[in-house]
Amino acid sequence: MERTLIIIKPDAVNRGLVGEVVHRFERKGIKIIGMKMEHLSDKVLEEHYAHLVGKPFFPSIREFMKKAPSVLMVLEGRKVVDVVRKMAGVTEGTEALPGTIRGDFSLSIQNTIIHASDSAEAAEKEVRRFFKDLELHDYTKVDSDMIYSDKEKK
Repeated sequence: MERTLIIIKPDAVNRGLVGEVVHRFERKGIKIIGMKMEHLSDKVLEEHYAHLVGKPFFPSIREFMKKAPSVLMVLEGRKVVDVVRKMAGVTEGTEALPGTIRGDFSLSIQNTIIHASDSAEAAEKEVRRFFKDLELHDYTKVDSDMIYSDKEKK
């Protein structure tokens, strides 16, 4: 099974949208194997956004991400990276389609409600960045017979 990292960002936490976002993934049939809330440090933010650190707008991203805690989740499922990216919608909130998380809740390029890994390779690195092995849980969902073929079940 594929895994992905989700960060429910401070804007969603402040607006009381955490439950709505989690609910959407659960309704889709995606398995949550790790979840926690924490304030992200400068060090972690600079590592996570390494591709943006040298940009003039990075300090505002860092400050935004430190305004409140974030909810970090590891999701697992069939093609979960692509599924979650589609559910999140495009980054620019004004261009995200209605029905997506960003399309329904964001009007901004910065206050985007959610981060979702953009590839399986990135997800693997991001999961390791934010979660210890002991924080991830293996279990069989009762609805897995309805979602996965025999060879995909875990």
